[in-house]
Amino acid sequence: MLFYPVYSSFPVMLTTQITQTYHLTTPIISAGMAFVATPKLAAAVSNAGGMGTFSAFMSPPEELRALIRQTRSLSDRPFGIDFITAAANDDHIAICMAERVPVVIFFWSFPPLDWVTQLQNAGVKVWMQVGSLAEATQAKAQGFDAIIAQGQEGGGHNRSEASIFSLLPAICREVAPIPVIAAGGIIDGRGLVAALALGAEAVWCGTRFLASEEAYAHPEYKARVVTATVGDTTRTTLFGPEMPGQLMRVLRNLAVNQWGDRVADATKHGPTQPAIGSTILGGQALPMPKFSAILPTPDTSGDFEEMCLTAGESSGNITAIKSARDILWEMENEALDLLTYRLQAITKEQNLMAAG
Repeated sequence: MLFYPVYSSFPVMLTTQITQTYHLTTPIISAGMAFVATPKLAAAVSNAGGMGTFSAFMSPPEELRALIRQTRSLSDRPFGIDFITAAANDDHIAICMAERVPVVIFFWSFPPLDWVTQLQNAGVKVWMQVGSLAEATQAKAQGFDAIIAQGQEGGGHNRSEASIFSLLPAICREVAPIPVIAAGGIIDGRGLVAALALGAEAVWCGTRFLASEEAYAHPEYKARVVTATVGDTTRTTLFGPEMPGQLMRVLRNLAVNQWGDRVADATKHGPTQPAIGSTILGGQALPMPKFSAILPTPDTSGDFEEMCLTAGESSGNITAIKSARDILWEMENEALDLLTYRLQAITKEQNLMAAG
């Protein structure tokens, strides 16, 4: 929970169960966004005092080992690895144990219970990202070390049942004393303070760090996040023959506007769609089929009006691409300023009452 001292002569601090357990200086965690959250971004966030995570999606086991070691070469701070559970296997888990990864996060479906037990026995903390109260209850029963609550505002794969500030307090009550991390629409210090006030022990930020210098996203993709307005995202099942029929929050573009209410017609040809661009994955050049969920990186070329561009509703409040360090420090300092102002107001009121 949020901690700040009663007397204004002491500095306000952002100390939570998460910061204490993982030795962070601020309760801010960058999301392990597929394709764009790499060791470079994770290390930058960790080095700035938060916790960075990188995506293990589509990484073979030995590539995962290399990514872990690359992250450690860039930072000696705690970091996490984000798995879409269906894309992980026993070899991935064995490597995480052997490398003594600080945190492993699972998303979209629950992992086998023996994975959770094996990782924890090896000293690895295991988190689960959920989008409903029922999933949070299951995560508590299965013994996860922390739970990430994803609200409907969040970008990417998102089947949450409510907005984060409706879902968060309900999940916190349900799973206490397990720490809960708030995800969805949080981009600044005001959102951080609000999340902590509602019971979160940290915040999980994706879109804000997508629009960072270190994110491995195509410059055009980042530019579209910055220029988006609050209403420029939607949840749709249009993209993703790789994971068909799954809701994703994406930026509106020509493909979304043209096919968003005719998803069945748009995707009836399955994975045999024509290419709308090309990219490089695993060192190999690959075509990007129409409606693919592959996100554009600097290695991508093609028609951005046809591509999947995942982003959260918070895009409408992001106005600039900045370094991960500056993003984190600005969030932290804004939160501290807000709390200091409130503490000073309380102290002034108490002094007036005492003099009264």
